[in-house]
Amino acid sequence: MKLHEFQSKAILARYGIPIPRGEVTDTPAEAAGIAERLGGRVAVKAQVLVGGRGKAGGIRLAASPREAAEAAAAILGMTIRGLPVGRVLVEEAAEVERELYLGLTVDRAIGRVRAMASAEGGVDIEEVAHARPDRIGSVAIDPFLGFRDYHARYLASFLGLPASLWVPFSGIAQGLSAAFAESDASLAEINPLVVTRDGTLLALDAKINLDDNALPRQPELAALRNADEESPAEARARLAGLSYVPLEGTIGCMVNGAGLAMATLDAVKALGGMPANFLDVGGGARAERIQTALDLILSDPRVRAVLINIFGGITRCDEVARGVAEAFSGRSPGVPVVVRLVGTNEAEARDILGQLEGVRVQRSLEEAARLAVSLAGVGV
Repeated sequence: MKLHEFQSKAILARYGIPIPRGEVTDTPAEAAGIAERLGGRVAVKAQVLVGGRGKAGGIRLAASPREAAEAAAAILGMTIRGLPVGRVLVEEAAEVERELYLGLTVDRAIGRVRAMASAEGGVDIEEVAHARPDRIGSVAIDPFLGFRDYHARYLASFLGLPASLWVPFSGIAQGLSAAFAESDASLAEINPLVVTRDGTLLALDAKINLDDNALPRQPELAALRNADEESPAEARARLAGLSYVPLEGTIGCMVNGAGLAMATLDAVKALGGMPANFLDVGGGARAERIQTALDLILSDPRVRAVLINIFGGITRCDEVARGVAEAFSGRSPGVPVVVRLVGTNEAEARDILGQLEGVRVQRSLEEAARLAVSLAGVGV
């Protein structure tokens, strides 16, 4: 579950992390009033659960209440990456000397939380990791020891901060770590964490993603969800109990099990294709869930082919096949569908799928991925 910037900042403020003064509104008139109360220059920032707000024109500076109202009017009418902007955050504009990155995430390869920092703040950390990995300093956090002062000192040194900022930086890093742990977050980042011209540190932007599996014990945070600000596909997947993440490609993927799903996406990319989504139907998925999953995939206009990869252990292959048949009952899928099923009741599943027009069954993942990529008109 993703939190908006203003929600993330409210959490960080409870842990003593300095944030700009600001308020949220959904009208230009109120934006002007907030700007007048704050005094001076303000930033008007779209509150929408996607990245790239600045590049899309969703963040604007205003030197007066009138300009703040004009900026809010322009932003509130925008759609950024498919999501309409319903609220803006109006906050004090900062005089920025340096932009840094500070974040924590779960490193699943080592089973620990990893704290990261970079002197290249203000851009996607993924871009830095890909192009300039040496610009990211990180430490793995022992779950029994937690985030310690020496971790903060190492990161402050890596960032090249002056000694006068090490203590406040340590307080911010300690606070971010505590917020991460106590919120059951999967990601907590300040980007940018800025050094202002008067030599102080300020969390200019913040992002917190919560672990959905922990929401039952976080009722206060769970109540922050606004389904209207999710994409229709993501909201439908959540209600159906599906793990779904939209991507940028043209090959819709439906798999049971997160590990197998990642392997399937890797196979598609290795053969020159691009997955349109990550979709894990989970173990023991019944025909109704399979039908919902396929409807989600086929509702994406970018999808040119569908790849279904099922290992029938707890999930029976014949249940998957029935779900596919029900999804296509009385209608054509509109795009080619490639299915690879192995495991429980595999023979029965092949009999069911063999009667469906436009569905091709393959025996191996490589064969299925290669065919799906070919049918989508890309790859090798």
